[in-house]
Amino acid sequence: MVILQRLVTKEFALVAFPLYANAVGVRKGSCAALLDPIANGGFRVIGEPCVHLEGNLTVRITKKEGSWFVWKKQRLEATAERLLELEIFVAELKLLLEPHLT
Repeated sequence: MVILQRLVTKEFALVAFPLYANAVGVRKGSCAALLDPIANGGFRVIGEPCVHLEGNLTVRITKKEGSWFVWKKQRLEATAERLLELEIFVAELKLLLEPHLT
């Protein structure tokens, strides 16, 4: 619970993703990640953090015409700004999940 409170204090929102009912979803800005509780009372990130698109988690793909964040038939270009926001999100999330902060 302490870790989740720490995330909320740093403006991460706890969200539910219906397709991933057993995971804790977190979001900040346009980025999101899934967390899985671990034995020592902490959390680990499941899969890759991504861009949040209309209530859904995306997957990043690269094609000849560029790099995209995709959910079904919807896609967002993986612009430098989005990639930087995702990089900052991941770094902050990893830091806040560290057990030394509890």
